[in-house]
Amino acid sequence: MAEADLPTAGNPAPLIPTAAEAAETEYWTRLYGRWDPFDTAGVAAFMAGFTRPWWIVGGLAIDAFTGVRRRHDDVDVSILACDVPALREHVGERWHLWNLAGGDMRPLTHQHPEVFHPASQLWVREHGNAPWVIDLPLTPDRDGLWTNKFLPDHVGPIEEVTWTSADGIRYLNPEIVLLFKARLRRTKDTYDLHRTWPLLTPEQQTWLRQMIHDLDADHPWLRTIR
Repeated sequence: MAEADLPTAGNPAPLIPTAAEAAETEYWTRLYGRWDPFDTAGVAAFMAGFTRPWWIVGGLAIDAFTGVRRRHDDVDVSILACDVPALREHVGERWHLWNLAGGDMRPLTHQHPEVFHPASQLWVREHGNAPWVIDLPLTPDRDGLWTNKFLPDHVGPIEEVTWTSADGIRYLNPEIVLLFKARLRRTKDTYDLHRTWPLLTPEQQTWLRQMIHDLDADHPWLRTIR
């Protein structure tokens, strides 16, 4: 890779998905429609005035932590599942919220105001002919505490599992983002591991290594993060 092509804050890293990953993206696009995701500023504008906690997760959270951008197919934002009614009130009639769980998908309306379950996700768009702009995986909560949707015993105050950047946007802690990504092992997830791992504190590295080991003692990432 030429020096001019190296990923920097102003030059997003190109990522080449595998054939299977590209086919999956094409399948979901044909089935549900196209994406034109907000950037972080767009997310902040969309959430302005929402009085409950919200934070960015996924690859954009890794971008914020590392200071190095890559290209993204969507933007992932999370809220506590108990705050879905507050989000519905916040978006009003301008935006449509659709709830997804497995192969099921339906709009949140007055007739169907409840989500499938607290670990499901919401997609956001203006109307049926508009692109999706936000992917919003919900976070289950236990007595107001952030709860890991895959490991229910992993709980904590939102202030401890997130961090806030200089522009006031809150992000999920990078070691937790990587733990979620370890389940998927996509090309972009492995890339995110490599750019993030050297920047983690020893405590964060130890925690992530142990959590991945508990998830899968033969996980290929463990050969990289010894």
